[in-house]
Amino acid sequence: MKLGRLLISLVIPFIAGAIGSFFTLEAIPTWYETLRKPFFNPPNSLFGPVWTVLYVFQGIALYLFWNSNKKGAKRRGFGLFAIQIFLNALWSILFFGLKLPLLAFGEIVMLWFFLLLTLQEFKKFDRTASYLFYPYLAWVSFAGILNLSIVLLN
Repeated sequence: MKLGRLLISLVIPFIAGAIGSFFTLEAIPTWYETLRKPFFNPPNSLFGPVWTVLYVFQGIALYLFWNSNKKGAKRRGFGLFAIQIFLNALWSILFFGLKLPLLAFGEIVMLWFFLLLTLQEFKKFDRTASYLFYPYLAWVSFAGILNLSIVLLN
């Protein structure tokens, strides 16, 4: 059932987002506001809409990958997607929940690596699915630079 696959594919990234939000929302007006941030730090109001779009893109990418008619085992792609989405949620726990920006930076480097591997694996089955990961890769790259800047400034 393709509608079921679409719903599952869209829900999975938003579960990661909900987990991240649980740890983020309370820390933003308290701990995060006290940190020194670089001049290029975007306004807090930008993060929610950006992540919403990126989670939709991830969900659509997962759906396209899942429904690809190309021959080949998809286990690796599903596994890589699971790892990167887990790391996505874990970053918020480390940075906002545990207030460990340095550890979160090391973790976001791992997220970037697994995101790139996921993109490459999805590309073998559906080019559009891989293209949907490029904005996410760009945002995680920016977030990594922002994370490192916060570590260095604090």
